[in-house]
Amino acid sequence: MTRYLLSRVGQAALVLWAAFTVGYVLLQSLPGDSVLIKFQDPELGLSPQQIAEIRAYYSGGDPPVVAYLHTLLGFARGSFGYSIDTGTPVVERLAEALPETAELASAGFLLAVLIAMVIAFAAGYSRTSWIRGVLLSMPSLFVSVPVFWLGILLIQVFSFRLGLVPVIGGSRTQQLILPVLTLAVPISAPIAQVLARSIDQVHTQPFVPVVAAKGASRWWILWRHVARNAVLPTLTMAGLTFGELIAGSVVTETVFGRNGVGRLTEQAVNAQDTPVMLAVVVLATTVFVLVNLIVDVLFPVLDPRLRAAA
Repeated sequence: MTRYLLSRVGQAALVLWAAFTVGYVLLQSLPGDSVLIKFQDPELGLSPQQIAEIRAYYSGGDPPVVAYLHTLLGFARGSFGYSIDTGTPVVERLAEALPETAELASAGFLLAVLIAMVIAFAAGYSRTSWIRGVLLSMPSLFVSVPVFWLGILLIQVFSFRLGLVPVIGGSRTQQLILPVLTLAVPISAPIAQVLARSIDQVHTQPFVPVVAAKGASRWWILWRHVARNAVLPTLTMAGLTFGELIAGSVVTETVFGRNGVGRLTEQAVNAQDTPVMLAVVVLATTVFVLVNLIVDVLFPVLDPRLRAAA
């Protein structure tokens, strides 16, 4: 088990390094000049020499390899540099935005799991073929709906038309309803698909007719026996989708005007604020890696066969 854990931790560290390296190279290769975007304004009255000094301050004036290593060591120490757009430490900007995104992502993930369970278990319990077909087709519909379109549609229907959920004003809970639903619907699709497929596979196992022959009801078999075996493969998919929540929050927070990591990313892209963009890339990768590392460790604990193999 220790060897298995060390192997997974090493793979996670390698993924983080690769994501940082790819993100760093791509961001440094972007056309345009973020310093000029910010400081080449006639009203600021800065000379070309002063702009060059500002660029040297942010880049350090080091060769590319040295600058890469310096940035990598800074990230390893938890120092993400300074935002070119605001001049403040990137860590402070992330600390201000992260609570909003964490709240939205956590609520969206819980709702996505709930939606997926309702769809999968309802399809597994249904005896009517057309109802089962409709339920199993819902994840395909959910995953194909653009997030921005869904958010605008929910605002139009539930806020403007029906007046049920205010977009401007309202309590903190009311402000979360539509963004959480917008984020949860597409995320629930792959979880529901994997869970429904796992339920169908477990239903074919020999122990199911044995339990039914003992007089257990269909619901009892589904909930107490099938679900326990079907939920394990779903954990991996849930871990993968959790890593996508930050990416989904970029669009969701922009549509609903929430000041989270998604909105911060949008502002950084518009300003070509590469330190902030690189920090967001590393943050999203870290969340993705940590969640999947937890799932990888949890699987052998829950499944004795995998624990023996590890």
